[in-house]
This record gives sequence, C-alpha cells and structure tokens, in this order.
Amino acid sequence: MTGEITVLLQRASAGDAGGLSEAYGLLYDELRKIARSQLRGGQQTLTPTALVNEAYLRLCAGDGTLSLENRKHFFVVAAQTMRWIMMDRARRSQADRRGGNLVRVELDDGLPQELRSDQLLALDGALEQLGALDPARRELVELRFFAGLDYTELAQLLGRSERTLRREWAAARAALQVMMA
Repeated sequence: MTGEITVLLQRASAGDAGGLSEAYGLLYDELRKIARSQLRGGQQTLTPTALVNEAYLRLCAGDGTLSLENRKHFFVVAAQTMRWIMMDRARRSQADRRGGNLVRVELDDGLPQELRSDQLLALDGALEQLGALDPARRELVELRFFAGLDYTELAQLLGRSERTLRREWAAARAALQVMMA
C-alpha cells in the first residue's frame, strides 16, 4: 500500500486532482486514529472526523500546487495541518480570556491525556523556536506528538533507528521545556 500511496501522491503533484483524494481515502482511517488520540480530553468541540476533514479541506484549498512526494511527506504535512487547526481553535478559545499567561507543558514519552488551549499555544510558540534552530527535531515532535506515531513508525518514515529517534525526542523535549520556561 505504501507504493500505491506514493504513486497517488505523485499523480496529485503532477496536477491530477483525484490523486490526493484517493490517497487521503486510503489513509483516512489511519488519520482518524491519529486525530482521536490527539483530541482526547482537551478539544471538546472538535471531533476526530471534523479534524481530519478540515485538514483535508486545507490541504486541497489554494492554487492546487500542493506537492507531496511520498507517504512520509504526506504525514508530515497532515501533522502540521492538524497542529495548525488545533492551534487556531486554541487561539480562538484564548481570545475570550486575554491576558492568560502561557503555561509550561511537560512532554513525556507518552502522549498527554489532555492539553488546555493555553498549553497548546505555549507548545506552538516553542515549536516555532525549535523549528528555527533544528527543523528535523521540530518535524520529529510534530510526527510524534501531533500525529501520534510511535518509534517504529517514525523509524520507517524518517529512515533513522528507533534508538536515535528516542535520543532526539529526549533532546527535543528538553529544548522545548527550556523555551517554554
């Protein structure tokens, strides 16, 4: 199926509008599982289906120049899109409560049970800083934290060993905690 996804994404990059739709359809259940893991607890008004569908609409919107090379690139873009959607929701939620200070968020090896909007915004700001310093670690955090991928899946997507990814995850967590302090 990985090869089929890559072919569909290459068709989409070449201008075939149906390629992205077909690839998205094949990966829809996997994306809903990721969205469900992200939304437990904190985002009461956003369902996994709504998050996945809104991500699809954002990916398809624009001038049609979305260029996705392979399955890894698709998941990177989908994770970033879901992150942006969740950040937009958190910002809207915070707009009513202006003046709230950002809160430190502890990123442990497991995914969090619940993040409040102020914690999501603090994490987003730290991720922007991390991305300026080390884009590869920011990508790792997005794939691990926002897409919910485990080390085995990350190793396959990123082409690095699980052991290396665990070390990089620990370093990225430490950097984010310093940036959020």
